[in-house]
Amino acid sequence: MIRTLLFSTLYPNSVRPSHGIFVETRLRHLLASGKVETRVVAPVPWFPFRHPKFGEYAKHAAVPRQEERNGIRVEHPRYLLLPRIGMNSAPASLARAGLKAARKLIAEGYDFDLIDAHYFYPDGVAATIIGKALNKPVVITARGTDINLIPQYPKPKQMILQAADDCAAMITVCAALKDAIVGLGGTAEKITALRNGVDLQLFQPEDKPQARAAFGMNDKFAIASVGHLIERKGHHLVIEALAQIPDAELYLVGGGEEDSRLRALADQLGITNRVHFLGAMPQAKLRTLYSAVDCLVLASSREGWANVLLEAMACGTPVVATNVWGTPEVVAAPEAGVLMDERSAGGIVRAVARLREALPARSATRAYAEQFGWQPTTEGQLALFRRVLSANAG
Repeated sequence: MIRTLLFSTLYPNSVRPSHGIFVETRLRHLLASGKVETRVVAPVPWFPFRHPKFGEYAKHAAVPRQEERNGIRVEHPRYLLLPRIGMNSAPASLARAGLKAARKLIAEGYDFDLIDAHYFYPDGVAATIIGKALNKPVVITARGTDINLIPQYPKPKQMILQAADDCAAMITVCAALKDAIVGLGGTAEKITALRNGVDLQLFQPEDKPQARAAFGMNDKFAIASVGHLIERKGHHLVIEALAQIPDAELYLVGGGEEDSRLRALADQLGITNRVHFLGAMPQAKLRTLYSAVDCLVLASSREGWANVLLEAMACGTPVVATNVWGTPEVVAAPEAGVLMDERSAGGIVRAVARLREALPARSATRAYAEQFGWQPTTEGQLALFRRVLSANAG
């Protein structure tokens, strides 16, 4: 039995149940193998007040210090993250909190074999500091913006490269991220590309008429745009595109800082009645939405491996997506959907038109998604962890 410590700030909690759910999902499938035992240390930024007027910061304060999720014990130590100026100091602060929590687990009898860290910066950097202090090997998973955005800042880039040197191994969720790490100066031999899978039991087609009725949909072409309401997700581009697709309606899922701006944009374009803001949504309800709509549009400027694409496909719904990073590895056949020729409202309009000209059968899209189950990823993780432990023992 391999004992791991999963370390990441990207992990769901009782206050933010969808936060980093892709990390929890991969872990649950790994644990289902019966060959791994784990504890989770998921630090949360320290904040003293819970009043709703403090927004996202208040949510941090409300997170319990310890909880159990899906039978997994999760610790939530606090670390200091200063707004705007905390980027360079975050790894050290995170490492202090994580090291204290890890030592507590060891003292209680859980002496883990390795640290399984998710997100390179600051989490992976902090994990290597903890690993050195405890003499434990560290495996870091790179997931997207930690490699395709953060290294443009000199100090974080330097720390990322140091962590890449100090860790025992790295995992990337797509081949494009592996190439990016090598381009930064990382060692290719230490990197294994293990894509995210999709939960084919949770995400599967529902009866389409019933699903549409659940959201009060009419007979217009239904488009979904799913993700945090932040600029890089490109929801504004989807709304602008909708203004040029008069026989379609948009169902927008997510919450975030762009909410009021997106509503204002829909109003400005005169399409408020065709843009439906659904807020954040649990995965079971998301399955119903995927089954109801005719396509999912993902207009992100950056994505490592976008889980929403496979979730939609697993429900029989094809996608339209920007041609960035790992996305071409996901949308690689006509039954999966269409890649945009450019990231713009016009690019979305053209891609949606191409998709509608040859809309794949829902059964074909589902069959395509079935090749992306979690089993190969689980087997890859187990093999990698065994190699790391064998090398560490030697």
